[in-house]
Amino acid sequence: MNDQTTPAPRPARPKPGERRLQILQTLATMLQEPGGDRVTTAALASRLQVSEAALYRHFASKAQMFEGLIEFIESTVFGLINQITSQHEDGLRQLHDIVAMLLSFADRNPGMTRVLIGDALVTEDDRLQDRINQLIDRIEASLKQAFRVTIAQGRLSQDTDAAMRAGLVLAYVMGRWLRFAKSGFKRSPSESFEQQAPLLLQTPA
Repeated sequence: MNDQTTPAPRPARPKPGERRLQILQTLATMLQEPGGDRVTTAALASRLQVSEAALYRHFASKAQMFEGLIEFIESTVFGLINQITSQHEDGLRQLHDIVAMLLSFADRNPGMTRVLIGDALVTEDDRLQDRINQLIDRIEASLKQAFRVTIAQGRLSQDTDAAMRAGLVLAYVMGRWLRFAKSGFKRSPSESFEQQAPLLLQTPA
């Protein structure tokens, strides 16, 4: 009689792409925790129960990890903006839905909100803040285009300054992101937006 038991199979190692995603998800989670502005690769490796060397097999540097988060933000936000503008011809509806989406994205992704406002990038490579600045400029350009559509459709006065209005709306969104982060993610960025939207976007009463 054989008393030997069959050893339990070792859990499968994550594939390279899966491990990269796991690293980014864990980094985003740590950014939304108290002291998240000081996430180190050592702390990240500890959370993942791997060595720092294992992290660097997937990312050449910590900056590259943040670039991965920024790429996720870019692809998600602009994918949704394109979806909104293709689904709705009405300019005011585009404006409303784009702003609602930007606020909702932050609500669902607290850690990435700290990347958007630059809070998580203060001690990181300067090129990361430059990348975020470019992303914000693209959001402003999308808002400006939606205002132009709204003006062309006669929903706003022809003398409306699309660039100025887009800058105003962007300032509102970024202010909401900032308040959300500084409140410890307790004040929802979407709070009271529906009540404020008519004043912000000059939608019909």
